[in-house]
Amino acid sequence: MTNIFTRMKESVSADLHMMMDKREQKNPMSALNQYLRQSEQEKEKVRKLVDRQYKLKDEFMREYHKAQDFAEKRLKQANIAEKAGEEQMHEFALKEHKEYQMRADRMKNSREEAVEQLEELEQKYEEMKHKLKDMHLRRMELMGKENIANANQQINRVVTESTDKPFSRFAEMEQYIEGLEYKVNSSYYKSTFDSKIAKLEEEMQENEN
Repeated sequence: MTNIFTRMKESVSADLHMMMDKREQKNPMSALNQYLRQSEQEKEKVRKLVDRQYKLKDEFMREYHKAQDFAEKRLKQANIAEKAGEEQMHEFALKEHKEYQMRADRMKNSREEAVEQLEELEQKYEEMKHKLKDMHLRRMELMGKENIANANQQINRVVTESTDKPFSRFAEMEQYIEGLEYKVNSSYYKSTFDSKIAKLEEEMQENEN
């Protein structure tokens, strides 16, 4: 039964990888964006683990001081009981001292291990951030290349249309501008012509008077 489930899991995993490979070939930028989103999520998980390790380190230190204080307290109490001739209290205090001292030593070792693990975890976390930053920069570079490729494709398409069609969009636009310019110039000439004729007519009337 276990082998059947294992094979099913491997089969599903292989199908997913195949789908991802096809997706990357079809749209590499989309696949890269998806990878970056997943990586950012993983980075956030690691950051939380780093924060948790800091808290554990501090907790180990607090427990160490607490156990060490109790161990020293019980040792003093054992000395007092011994001087007072209280054998039973003396034995109890020594037993408690031993327990607390062992706990303090264990917490001290645990804190030292936590510090070492924290340093290693921080280094890996920094490496992860650097790799992610490099991936973001790589995406920017790919976006730049993609923009250039799209622009060149658009330019080539327009140029091809201009070559194949007698009246391309550029030619049509040029004719439209020329027609608009003619209308503006014609309207301007008419308006100035009318004003000049009116002025001449006015001057002629003044001369007659």
